[in-house]
Amino acid sequence: MSKYSHIAAPAYILDESLLKKNLELMSDVQRRAGVDIILAFKGFAMWSTFPLVRKYLSGATASSLYEARLCFEEMNTRAHTYSAAYIPSEFESILGYSSHITFNSLNQFLRYKNQVQNYPEHVSCGIRVNPEYSEVSTDLYNPCTPGSRLGASAEHFVDGMPEGVEGLHFHALCESSSYELEKVLENFERLFGHLLGSMKWVNMGGGHLMTRAGYDTEHLIDVLRRFKSKYPHLNVILEPGSAVAWQTGVLTSVVLDIVENKGIKTLMMDTSFTAHMPDCLEMPYRPKISGATDLVEGKPTYRIGGTSCLSGDYMDFYSFEKPVNIGDVLVFEDMIHYTMVKTTMFNGVHHPDIVILRENGEAEVVRRFEYDDYKNRLS
Repeated sequence: MSKYSHIAAPAYILDESLLKKNLELMSDVQRRAGVDIILAFKGFAMWSTFPLVRKYLSGATASSLYEARLCFEEMNTRAHTYSAAYIPSEFESILGYSSHITFNSLNQFLRYKNQVQNYPEHVSCGIRVNPEYSEVSTDLYNPCTPGSRLGASAEHFVDGMPEGVEGLHFHALCESSSYELEKVLENFERLFGHLLGSMKWVNMGGGHLMTRAGYDTEHLIDVLRRFKSKYPHLNVILEPGSAVAWQTGVLTSVVLDIVENKGIKTLMMDTSFTAHMPDCLEMPYRPKISGATDLVEGKPTYRIGGTSCLSGDYMDFYSFEKPVNIGDVLVFEDMIHYTMVKTTMFNGVHHPDIVILRENGEAEVVRRFEYDDYKNRLS
């Protein structure tokens, strides 16, 4: 019997003890490497957990006004804010919620420079740069593809860095290893190392999946220490999203129907891949289901179908030890990071509850979605 069987499905269920384990590991890396690790809301913004998160990490990074405000109100700190392009009418508010603001281009920095300098509190400005190297294989997640719109290339800095810029930011990883970071750093230093002497900080972005089994955290610490030994004046910042909530929880879903067509049996679920697990279709990746395997001849095998009207809202094929019945609950593993932040209410489908399984075994429903949540998003 699943440890989640007493919690009504459908639900995103975060296991507090697993989140704490991840945070302890990241806190140890932060301390031993002498860096700041901050939470990227784009990967995990479940603010009911922030009282725990802020015990271990050094803050958070935001990509918009709303994320910056969430950081200020729920993490109780100002955000390290980066946006691909700032909306003029929002910028003054973003200043009030931010300790650092990174600009995607020199144009953006020059446009807002005076506004930052005239703000009554100091906000540190940075520029995102493109190291022009990444081993991310999926172009959708690779910011270093030729002609990328993300980050200024080295050719923009032949005359040096404009006055008022205190930091450099790069982001070239996605669920990556410390060895990939090492290679990105080589390119970053080759292209931008001449600028680091006048900087106060370097933000190495996200994608550092240090909580994944087999990740070489000792090598990560060594890479960061070696970088800091060359530039001891720099504050080094990492902002992972996935690593914080990696393998910390699940999405449970009920089988509503079993449809058979041309010999293919499809389990029709009360959740949707496109609405509730969008990365499975975007990334794409194949989610694990507890008690299921890839196709095995001779075993009960099904396609898993979502509840929306999108024809491609399904996953091929999973085999089970015994036949699945209407009313059974499937458990989709590792569904907390980059899942809840991307969900939609496409088709007006019922949205799963958000639940925290506390360390004492108590299940707390922290959010239940109703009709008004759907209605109020549209007008």
